[in-house]
Amino acid sequence: MLGPNPDAIHPNAALPSICYIKNVITRPTIIVGDYTYYDDPIDSENFESHVTHHYDFIGDKLIIGKFCAIGKGVEFIMNGANHRMCGVSTYPFNIMGGGWEKSVPSLDELPLKGDTVIGNDVWFGQNVTVLPGVHIGDGAIIGTNSTVAKDIPPYSIAVGNPCHVVKLRFDKGVIDYLLKLKWWDWPPEKIFANLETLTIGDVSKIISL
Repeated sequence: MLGPNPDAIHPNAALPSICYIKNVITRPTIIVGDYTYYDDPIDSENFESHVTHHYDFIGDKLIIGKFCAIGKGVEFIMNGANHRMCGVSTYPFNIMGGGWEKSVPSLDELPLKGDTVIGNDVWFGQNVTVLPGVHIGDGAIIGTNSTVAKDIPPYSIAVGNPCHVVKLRFDKGVIDYLLKLKWWDWPPEKIFANLETLTIGDVSKIISL
């Protein structure tokens, strides 16, 4: 055995709360890498319900890398939540019907912020909210109950509302090395052989890989 099956919905039958979400995604505008999981004891397979205001006509994507750990209650708010702000009123008259459809905004009138992109090996605590267009770098940790409104750099620890970086996990030299190493792209055999090096507290050992 060289690790769990990345194509399984629940990699460990004893832990049904953990779901490899790549295998339950139905929307082509949500792209998720291998081994990324959502942990929810009630409905772990329904990750898509936590990606809100995500409309095909806008075309924005949620892109999540490999080996991410996503706690329950996360919410990714996409660009469809944005209202037109150039007029006197920000009220979305057009979606209410009754003739108000005549005020449908064009896409260039909406404050669209592009794709939401999550790197590899990112850990989200419970009840994190991610706003449209945010980029979170590889290896970042996002604290419980945080609201992420701006980009978070790789291998940083960020918390709060609004979410802000409190520290880097490693010094710049190690971070640069890890970003080049891209261990998440290794074949299963190499990951299995180096599990101890990837998980123990002695970061210096990974420099020799």
